[in-house]
Amino acid sequence: MTRTRLQFMRPFTMRFVNPLTIRVAGHLPAFGILGYVGRRTGRRYRIPMNVFRTPDGGWVLALTYGADVDWVKNVLAAGICDLRTRGRDFQLVDPKLVHDPERRLMPEPVRTFLGLMNVDHFLRLRTAPPPPDLRLGLDRRGESA
Repeated sequence: MTRTRLQFMRPFTMRFVNPLTIRVAGHLPAFGILGYVGRRTGRRYRIPMNVFRTPDGGWVLALTYGADVDWVKNVLAAGICDLRTRGRDFQLVDPKLVHDPERRLMPEPVRTFLGLMNVDHFLRLRTAPPPPDLRLGLDRRGESA
């Protein structure tokens, strides 16, 4: 697996940057808060991320610290995670690890930066379909129509 040039910053980012950015990441474009469950602990975690929509309505996350980090392993193992971005919540499923040296999944300014940082692994996910409406046949008050 390729080492990115950002890995040396990981301890600093986890300790100082993430606690600050998690306060606003769920409301800004190109940012989000990823929620997932630890595969060994069962504990819920939340981390701020850069997130981008794909043309097919899915999502892509640049793995700036590489694919060999716990949160990626947890999402892959669970097959599901939550995302809050621009004030909206999404349930994401079907995570796929993608190696893309050309960084085609990223918008151009981001693609150039990731190239300089040697980032070429990404996580693609799709939005889960909404749950079926369990109130079919009921009016607004919950009574039979």
